[in-house]
Amino acid sequence: MKPSAPDYLTTPELAELLRIKERKVYEMAASGKIPCTRATGKLLFSRHEIESWLSERGSNASAQRVAEIRPSVFLGSHDPLLEWALKESGCRLASSFDGSLDGLERFAAGEGLAAAVHLYEGGPDAWNMRTVSEKFAGQAVVLTEFCWRQRGLVIKSELKGRIQTIADLKGHRITPRQASAGSQILLLHLMEQQGIDAGDVEFGELAYTETDAVTSILDGSADATLGLRSVARRFKLDFVPLMRERFDLLVDRRAWFEPAFQTFLSFCQSAAFRERAESLQDYDVSGIGSIHFNG
Repeated sequence: MKPSAPDYLTTPELAELLRIKERKVYEMAASGKIPCTRATGKLLFSRHEIESWLSERGSNASAQRVAEIRPSVFLGSHDPLLEWALKESGCRLASSFDGSLDGLERFAAGEGLAAAVHLYEGGPDAWNMRTVSEKFAGQAVVLTEFCWRQRGLVIKSELKGRIQTIADLKGHRITPRQASAGSQILLLHLMEQQGIDAGDVEFGELAYTETDAVTSILDGSADATLGLRSVARRFKLDFVPLMRERFDLLVDRRAWFEPAFQTFLSFCQSAAFRERAESLQDYDVSGIGSIHFNG
């Protein structure tokens, strides 16, 4: 005789049932998004209540579960203005920036409600859309513009005039970004266009944020990095402009209408935000909120 299923599920059992990580089960329970009880210090989940919870979400329960369990985290690429706005807006959204591609992968896995991206797609106005539309076709996501930024080479002052193009990087020490970062992808693309191999430059220690990349020039550990003009200006370093880039936010459509993200959006339309963008210089936020893809 086949034994009956237990009335209560443990955290690992529920994670296996929902095909998600145990950490996400804990997050759902803590936020009250899933019915649970606690006994002898452990979380237990009524099988009957879980089955009812799933049936309420219909045939598309799997996709809806991913949306409901998204933690309140911004993923993807680091930007100084975005980082400031998240803190100053009072939206209580956390950030975990580790590059555009990393952000897209983690967003697809339901590990955050938004991902910041700047992926070059072959032209002055070709940013992010092809990558997002191919990866998230038919999904409830929105790609919205945050800003345009000036991207170029940040260099040591004594090298001014000697480094004027990507081709001039040969033989110099370069601070790279992580492989998943949009700026590193762009740097390697530009180097390939100029016939420069990785062995033609001396790559130093990885920098995980725009600020870290530029400060490596300031402390003398590198000769150049592919960085933002706004950050170079802040540290009074020389800058060789290469292109404007569009910095977008990929957002879960459900999260878009939640109070936390709406608080962030409202702040980005405020006078305080515009003044901050102007003070940083080299940011164009005139198109903020423009929708470039709606899945």
